[in-house]
Amino acid sequence: MAQSDKLYRRITDGILQRLGTGEFEIGSRLPTEREIAEHHAVSRTTVREAMVALEMMGVVEMRKGSGIYVAALRLPGQQAETLDIGAFEILEARRSIEAEVAALAAPRIDDKDLARLETLLATMTDPDIAISERADRDFHLVIAEATGNSAMVAVVTDLWAMRDRCDLARTIHERARGGGELLRVEEHRAVLDALRSHNTDAARAEMRRHLDAVIEHLLAKTENEEVAAVRRRSAHLRQRIFADYRAA
Repeated sequence: MAQSDKLYRRITDGILQRLGTGEFEIGSRLPTEREIAEHHAVSRTTVREAMVALEMMGVVEMRKGSGIYVAALRLPGQQAETLDIGAFEILEARRSIEAEVAALAAPRIDDKDLARLETLLATMTDPDIAISERADRDFHLVIAEATGNSAMVAVVTDLWAMRDRCDLARTIHERARGGGELLRVEEHRAVLDALRSHNTDAARAEMRRHLDAVIEHLLAKTENEEVAAVRRRSAHLRQRIFADYRAA
């Protein structure tokens, strides 16, 4: 796929074009992520990827509690081409591929591999993030190896390598660090239990559930505070409505 065909690049290119026409000035506020998503008919993960990319380029500034503001009318530093693939794009591929990898591994995995997964699961609780993340990666690679399919191993290995190789993907993951570690361990435990029972359908479902949760975690940790504020206000309004209903 050409760089210009990447979904998040359609958003960044569109914003840059609008800046070039003078639609926005330095310091002006961009439309909300929801408005941008609706305008381009894309998902919130694509818009989030685009906004982080533009911020990395120095074009916009994401201000907590306020919104997204124009910081420059041209690319002052990092060019869009160097950003390559984003974290959400990689996770979307992993969700589809690794779910089937887990399903294929379920009837084939042996006691030795299950023991390796158990050890890696324990290592994921290490307070050293580098050690924990390496154990996470190795957990997924062991499952791929358990399929006995070298093509599957190569694909999963490359998907994980992209996470560190691509600037945009790496930046999003770095911003999302912290919080949710125990949930990740529980999700991996569910995958391991499904593999231990050699249940193909359960292994597929648990791996997909785990990667869905990773996507939601990244969205929550990189979320613009403006969107978070809207959600808080909506939750507060729902609570008031419920309280009024109970009091009636």
